[in-house]
Amino acid sequence: MAGSSGEVVKSLIVNTIIASSKGVGAFLTGSGAMLAETLHSFADCGNQLLLLLGIKQSQKPADAKHPLGYGRNMYFWSFIVALLLFSGGGMFSIYEGVHKLQHPEEVGDVLVAIIILALAILLEGWATLGNIRVMNQKRGDVPFFKYLRETKDSDLVVVFGENSAAVLGLVLALGAILIAKATDDGRWDAVGSLAIGGVLIGVAIFLAKEVKSLLVGESADPRVTQVAHELAAADPNVEKVLRVLTVQQGPGEIVVAMKLKFRRGLETDELVAAINAFERNLEAKVPEAKWSFIEPDHTD
Repeated sequence: MAGSSGEVVKSLIVNTIIASSKGVGAFLTGSGAMLAETLHSFADCGNQLLLLLGIKQSQKPADAKHPLGYGRNMYFWSFIVALLLFSGGGMFSIYEGVHKLQHPEEVGDVLVAIIILALAILLEGWATLGNIRVMNQKRGDVPFFKYLRETKDSDLVVVFGENSAAVLGLVLALGAILIAKATDDGRWDAVGSLAIGGVLIGVAIFLAKEVKSLLVGESADPRVTQVAHELAAADPNVEKVLRVLTVQQGPGEIVVAMKLKFRRGLETDELVAAINAFERNLEAKVPEAKWSFIEPDHTD
């Protein structure tokens, strides 16, 4: 989680600088697209503070009330961030765009806005590339978009979603302001706000869908089940795997429950030793398997 929190902090710093700069640009130009981008960046700052809170809470040790730990706190706060991105960012941008279409205003001096947006694109692009580098290290040979759909690191996906949406939103805002100025038609600025809102809502829906699955109890990576079968095949005490159940309890935390058919004739102490050895081997192969429960049986 250390790498994840580092990416969140970096994005928070970048967005704080960008939000303040956009606010100045929105005030000087009167641009609705710039105002939408300003509020978007301030919303991102709040979202990243919530992600840091989620990371901290998810690292609390297990106790009697939460015997499997607090890992799902990360998914809860990631889901809240997706909802805020939808409502606070996307819906407000749509509202601002509709308002500007109904009451178009002339865009003022755009030079300051262009400079601010160009610098913001560079900063957000740098942050997004950092997110991509971290995810590339984690995904290995898995295709990038497949990793986005299947990864259990919700904080990384949320930060990447926010930053990539921010880059696209900045490009749209810059284009809208330039066209509005060139045509002397403030309605293009309103179109920019609508487009930014559409991007934010689309990203928020994707994030909410992915995080919701983790929040309600998604199975772990299929690799965990594969490793369990491989260990069973190599274990002379195990005749058959009857069932494997995995649950992603939090980023880097997996619960594994198994039914195994052990060879006949094992005494109680031998059976206990065989189960303990299997659990140790599983944890050695899959360090994320923080909890494993193995039940000996003859049928599923």
